[in-house]
Amino acid sequence: MGLQNRTAVTEFLLAGLTEIPDLKLTLFVFFFIVYTLTLVQNFALFVLISCDTQLHTPMYGFLRHLSFIDICYSSSVTVRMLMDFVLEERSISVAGCALQMLTYAGFGGSECLLLAAMSYDRYVAICHPLNYLHIINRQALLALPLFSYVGGFLNGFIQTGFSFFHLNFCEAKQHIQHFYCDVIALIETSCGDTTVNELVLFSFVGFIELFSLLVILVSYFYIIASVLSIRSSKGRMKTFSTCASHLTVVILFYGTIIFMYLRPSSAYSPEQDKVIAVFYTVIIPFLNPMIYSLKNRDVKSSVRRCGLGLAQIK
Repeated sequence: MGLQNRTAVTEFLLAGLTEIPDLKLTLFVFFFIVYTLTLVQNFALFVLISCDTQLHTPMYGFLRHLSFIDICYSSSVTVRMLMDFVLEERSISVAGCALQMLTYAGFGGSECLLLAAMSYDRYVAICHPLNYLHIINRQALLALPLFSYVGGFLNGFIQTGFSFFHLNFCEAKQHIQHFYCDVIALIETSCGDTTVNELVLFSFVGFIELFSLLVILVSYFYIIASVLSIRSSKGRMKTFSTCASHLTVVILFYGTIIFMYLRPSSAYSPEQDKVIAVFYTVIIPFLNPMIYSLKNRDVKSSVRRCGLGLAQIK
């Protein structure tokens, strides 16, 4: 019966972000602008770091990966959301739903692990500056991002596999109370026992979240201890300022992800979850390049150098 139910599903119907007709155009324009700026900012930062040799340092290497992940992560959800504002029927095929779940879960998990790697990089830079280039060497610069991508997409494949090969659905057109194919929303639509899926979701997402968060907390524990040992207050502020952008991104990203996925299913609320999901899938990728760039002297100097270079070419 379970196999018959799964094969009977031909497509899913997404609830969308809103059902209010007059609000759809406004939201479409707003999110189209946000998404466009997300692409422009992250792509510009990626190209800037790639082209400017003075930014070819480990810290900016990690930031380049973060920009790439944010482009893919936001695109996996936002493109479909924008389409649904103008489409009459918000249907998505089973294959399309699975692909969306795989990409957003994969890149979302990758971002979690990459933020942990970036915190370790800051720890080594502040607590072991003399050995920094020896520890964060070329092998580490390849291994840490690779570990982030592999870990993130392993989670994505597991979540997608258990969602589409283990859940039972009772209608050919299954309604998902969300604006994209979210794991929790899909679990809620199942008409069978979802205990295993909830356990898998909690275990794997929980492991990535808690492992990453543990690395970040331990790193910042030693960073703060090292900063407090600096006698000069100006020196303490200057040293800790190198971590301020990363810490801001961590608080925003992890706060929403933990609230979304590491809570009991009884606390599930479709409307509330839509708002939270918009924040961590659309708004945070838009904010990240600004947080890392606005007060970053190296990035500003690089922009000026590129501007002067283009002016000279003309």
